[in-house]
Amino acid sequence: MPEFNAAFPLPREIDFAMLMPVIMVLVTGMIALVIEMLRPKQNNNLIVIFSIAGLMAAGVATAIQFGQPEKTTLVEMVLRDQFGLICQLLLVVACALTILFSETYLRSRRIAFGEFYPLVLWSTAGAMIMASSRNLLVIFLGLEILSISLYVLAGLARAELRSEESSLKYFLLGSFASGFFLYGIAMFYGATGSLDLAFLANGLTGNPAAKTLLVFGIGLMFVGLGFKAALVPFHQWTPDVYQGAPTNVTAFMAVCSKIGAIAALFRVLVAAAPMKADWLPAMMAIAMLTMIVGNAVALLQKDVKRILGYSSIGHAGYLLVGLLAYVNAPDQVSIATTGYYLLSYTFMTLGAFAVISVVTKDGRDTTRLEDLNGLWQRDRLAAVLLVVFMVSLIGIPPSAGFFGKFFIFQDAISAGLVPLAIVLAISSAISVAYYLQIARAAFVVETEPRPAMRMSPALRATGLICLLGVVLAGILVTPVQRFLMGTPAEEPMEASTTGLVGKG
Repeated sequence: MPEFNAAFPLPREIDFAMLMPVIMVLVTGMIALVIEMLRPKQNNNLIVIFSIAGLMAAGVATAIQFGQPEKTTLVEMVLRDQFGLICQLLLVVACALTILFSETYLRSRRIAFGEFYPLVLWSTAGAMIMASSRNLLVIFLGLEILSISLYVLAGLARAELRSEESSLKYFLLGSFASGFFLYGIAMFYGATGSLDLAFLANGLTGNPAAKTLLVFGIGLMFVGLGFKAALVPFHQWTPDVYQGAPTNVTAFMAVCSKIGAIAALFRVLVAAAPMKADWLPAMMAIAMLTMIVGNAVALLQKDVKRILGYSSIGHAGYLLVGLLAYVNAPDQVSIATTGYYLLSYTFMTLGAFAVISVVTKDGRDTTRLEDLNGLWQRDRLAAVLLVVFMVSLIGIPPSAGFFGKFFIFQDAISAGLVPLAIVLAISSAISVAYYLQIARAAFVVETEPRPAMRMSPALRATGLICLLGVVLAGILVTPVQRFLMGTPAEEPMEASTTGLVGKG
């Protein structure tokens, strides 16, 4: 029998319960691909049903782990903690909702390709891998699984030059950003001798050159993940790709890509907390620029998808504020605040894009502001849903969007990051103008009424589920907080400035 180096032990005990959510999503994607090859021509109903069933099973496998102690498996490459579980569950929900309304949309666009479903599932699995590891090589593997599928999905409308352009632009810039991330991993390994973020302290002792190498490595990893999260100045791809990609792909990209990137960024920031004096000022500047640029430039846009693209940049800034507040004062604020904001962002963003997807003409997206004119006359439910999602994106109480921003604002103050709290408040006020533009367009009366339009049953279900998520998360704040924290209902929550406590 060969002898193995003790430094690289074989995984003797593997906790398959921890791995099951990712395995389920990956296997569902593989089986969906087989079904796609054997299905009747352009009939994707069986793929849709099977995919949603697989995602529901993965969601249950994730939810039952809430509140369980932090644990690692697979030679400590896979990690289970509360924030990772929150991100995985939101990814599964977002993927299921995207699949639910996509078939009708793809048929209306005449791009009902069955390959869409396995690609979406694999992309979700990649983001779930990013959320459940602190090993840099595993995070990079998840990043590439997420990204490669998205490159293909962005160009799904192959007959449209705009879609092909968005796919190529995303691929080129995404590959460039992945190179930065990989180079950062190499520097981290050179400084610490490990790919595990938990060993970062190795680069802070002894050789000063190792610390310098580590600082550059962390910086390059920030660049790679900043691109995926659409942080300024790595955001330039976002509005063009969002506008050119099919609307259902844009919805999926806006949510799942951001959740995966924020989860991975959380791992890196927490690991790099001992050296925060070297990077915190720069990250604070990036957060402020992201909030200001995202919201200010959105005011100048006339295409709804570009407006929401810049809006998503602003939201990335809010999420970064939540992460920085936690890293700066983990004893005073909770990472569950960021989890709550991700939950509200998931429902209001997916819901908004789902409603917008109904406005198509001659097999093409029509997403300029004037294309929404008269939506109230054509489909009143669609108009009402759109207004509710805009209200939540603005942050008007008692919507989930309001409480998400309010909690992050409080956390920033509690952590001593007052400039971030001020910029968050100002940029949120700026966003009111362009969100109200979208809501107002739905109620503009057309002199020549357009043909009546009805949302498909699947699209109605998606919109109503997102509406329910936005409203209930805003009304039942405390129960949602308990669930995100994994706190039993009978167990009292400790007092804090936000009501969200613990280190996540």
